[in-house]
Amino acid sequence: MKRHLTVEDLARDGRFVRVNMEDRMNDPRNVGGPGAYGRDAAEQAGEGGRAGRVGLGRMVPDAPNAPDAARSLMHGIFVGEIQALEGAGRTCYDFDLGDGADQVPYALKLDMARQCWDEARHCEISVKLTEWMGTEIGEFTESPFLFQAACNPDALLRLAGVNRALEGLAIDVFNTMRDFGDKAGDPVLEFCEDWMLADEVTHVKMGSDWMRKLTVNDPERRARALEFQSVVDKLFSLGGGRSDDEDSPIRLARRFRQMAGFTDSEIDEIAEVSRQARNEAEDRVAARRAAMAAAAGSSPPAS
Repeated sequence: MKRHLTVEDLARDGRFVRVNMEDRMNDPRNVGGPGAYGRDAAEQAGEGGRAGRVGLGRMVPDAPNAPDAARSLMHGIFVGEIQALEGAGRTCYDFDLGDGADQVPYALKLDMARQCWDEARHCEISVKLTEWMGTEIGEFTESPFLFQAACNPDALLRLAGVNRALEGLAIDVFNTMRDFGDKAGDPVLEFCEDWMLADEVTHVKMGSDWMRKLTVNDPERRARALEFQSVVDKLFSLGGGRSDDEDSPIRLARRFRQMAGFTDSEIDEIAEVSRQARNEAEDRVAARRAAMAAAAGSSPPAS
């Protein structure tokens, strides 16, 4: 069997529609307003807020587009679980046993095998939840960004990008969906998300522990891994839609991140990265709106 697969090597059936992150972020349909979120988002956008605010407003059950937003997020969780399963499985297979730079300890492979078991269960739960929420596989697209992080030839950077950064994002997403299920009066969604959230905390903790173990005598390698993690965190901060702000659709789950081995300073850094990503996304939205207005021969909305 081939080692170190690329994203193009991933097998999918005809139900899946794959789109890369660049195309997804540049989709002109993403310049829309706050309809998927709460009334507070609409009010703030019209009361001195920037007209292009991205991801502003908590996802609340009584918002006009909340059902579609929740179904889209659930589909994103599902495809993420598939890629997490594939990534952990590849780490089990791609590296020989040993202490070299391109090798991994046996105990790390055992942790990745345990994560495969968890992710397989998450895939099953997520399929049932998509059906429960009234959608199906392929109604929304799949972005292969999680597996791309798992393609790194350095096992430590895989742990930093997948277990620390993207599984950390999963903690925030599951916590958000669990709270949404509670507010919506959906005990099935709330219970399932709470169950998977506990697993994600474990997966991130494994990444935190192994990063420390593998770099205990190599601070330069640890610095490279943390730098890679920061890059992944910024790229996949959902355009700033994941942040520490009260009005954020996906809030940083500080308590669960602390349980998973993050320090307060690391969480603060992620929050700052998310704020930067949000400002950059707002600037892109404003530029696209101006271009669309110019093409239509009208003036863009005032910011």
